[in-house]
Formats: sequence, C-alpha cells, structure tokens
Amino acid sequence: MLLHFVTDEPTKLPAIRAIFEPQHRVIPWLLGGRDPEVTAHGVLMVDVDLRRSARVDQTRLILKQLGRIPEKLFVVHNLVRSLVAQAYALGATAVIARAKEAVPRIAQIEKAEAAAQADIADPTTEMDAGAAAFASMFANVRGGKPVNLADAERATSLIIKRVERDGLAAWLDEVRRYHEGTFQHCLLVTGVAVGFGINVGFTGADVARLGMAATLHDIGKARIPLSILDKPGRLEPLEEEIMKRHPVIGYDLLTDLPDVGAELLDGVRHHHEYLDGSGYPDGLRASQISDPVRLLTISDIFSALIESRPYRSPMSRQAAYDILCGMEGKLEGPLLRAFRQVALAA
Repeated sequence: MLLHFVTDEPTKLPAIRAIFEPQHRVIPWLLGGRDPEVTAHGVLMVDVDLRRSARVDQTRLILKQLGRIPEKLFVVHNLVRSLVAQAYALGATAVIARAKEAVPRIAQIEKAEAAAQADIADPTTEMDAGAAAFASMFANVRGGKPVNLADAERATSLIIKRVERDGLAAWLDEVRRYHEGTFQHCLLVTGVAVGFGINVGFTGADVARLGMAATLHDIGKARIPLSILDKPGRLEPLEEEIMKRHPVIGYDLLTDLPDVGAELLDGVRHHHEYLDGSGYPDGLRASQISDPVRLLTISDIFSALIESRPYRSPMSRQAAYDILCGMEGKLEGPLLRAFRQVALAA
C-alpha cells in the first residue's frame, strides 16, 4: 500500500521509512518542495507543525491535490487539543500521537480492501453476482476511478429479478445470512425499494429507476474512511459529521456522468431528508422532497433497522415497522401505511 507522508521536516523521513518500508511504499511530500506524482490510492499521513499558519496554508494546498484519498491520518504530538481541532479542520479522518500508531490502522484498511477484492473475484451465484457488482463499484471509487454504471445496472437487474421471482422476504433473509456491513445495507435497501415499488404498482421502468437510485444511494460511502465506515461501534460526533457527507459525495461522483438523470441524483443526495426539515444535507421540507425520494428514505431506514450491526442485533420486521410509524411527520403517513404490506410480507 502507498503511504503519502506530508512533512515540514525532511529529517523525519528516515524514521518513517524504517517503520513502514518495505511492507509499504512511502511517498514523501515535503512542504515547499517539489510534489511527486498525484495518485488517489493509499493512505495519507500528515506530520507538520500546525502551530505555524504558513505551514497550515502549505498543508492545505497539498491536501487539495490529495483530497481523493479517503484515509487522512494526522500526527499531533502530545495530542494538544487546539492542534487536534486544527487537524480535523484540515480534513483529518483520525489523529494519532505517534507515527507508529498508524501501523494497525493501515493493516485494518488493507484487510478491508482485500475483502472487497475477494467479493469481486467469485460471482458464482445470483447473490454473489449482486454483491460483486457492489464491491466493484466501491473498489473503483475508492481507487479514484469513476462510478461504473454498468455495475449498478447489473446489480439492480439481478435484485429486481430475484424479488419478482422469489419475493422480498426470501431476498431479505438470504442477504442477512450471507453479508454484513455496507454491502449488506446496499443489497437490502435495493431489495426493499424494488419490493415497495412493485407493491404500489410502479411500471417496470419506474421500478428500474427506483432500483438504480437505491443501488447508488450510498455510493458516497466509498470515499468515507474505512476506520469510520467499518467501525465496530457507535460513531463519535466528529465521525458522524464525516459520515453525513456521503450524500453530497455521492451526488458529486455522479453529477457529471452521462446518462445519469435528475431523479437518480435526487435520490442519492436527498435520501436522508425529512418532511419536517430536520434531515440533511439540504434541510428540505415536505413540498421540496419528491415522491421517489420519500419512498427511498423509508426503504433506507427500514433496511438499517433490520440489518446486522456489530453493536446490536437486527430488529424484527414488525419492530422496525413500528419505529417507522412513530416517525410520521418526518415520513409520509400514506406511504408508511402502504409500506406495511411490504415490511411484514411473509
């Protein structure tokens, strides 16, 4: 794995190389020096004197070039509170007191990326093929490549066929047995949204469009650091703020691609908006939220409640539906009532 090391002191480089090479290739970025070739791969580590405004400005310029690297580790010696705050303001995803503390973090990142590649490698069943399409999309985006819409279309088509053939309940049960984490959530949301669309009488074309929005709704999470995305517990407030960036990140990833319609972009950006204006990222209110987005939001919340999480067991579908009904005012009442048959289908 590549380790981009940003520093204002070239004397720190030999120690960094001693810690990380040869397992990882260290690419030094010296403030005020000549920049190496930019890449979106690897991990970024910053060890500069954040007490000096000139150093902060120089660091900010380098980070603009390396902004597509999801993992940004800042070394703040003695973890001085004001400098920790400065690091997060610059875009840190984690702050460590010593460079050696990055070793287990990088190992965790490598393990997660290897698992994603393994998912891509062996699409032997329908379920594997759908998961492989999600894994391929996420791996491409994490590697700095554009979203492959063919992967999204393949995953959506497979899920639609499976839900039409075997029913939503069978799909949900199989996904929950077979997968966990981000891919489980994406597979669940797409299945639930497709089942919901079929149940309320959407045409085949409308189901396909809704399914694509569901498939891509969390693509922005591919740019969220794995240390946050795969954290085996509840997120801290700063981590939560980083996670909440994913709708806008996803929107930005898709907005310039050909053949991406406004309805799909709407779903990706606004699936966390609520009718009372308390959602994010734009604080939309009732009249500003489209019907497909309202349906997608219900599907997203329901799927999150019934999926497995490291810190809690999955809820029953009845319990999850009861929670949704308690959110009337944030979610549309008539749609919630229509969703009952989908949520509790045997």
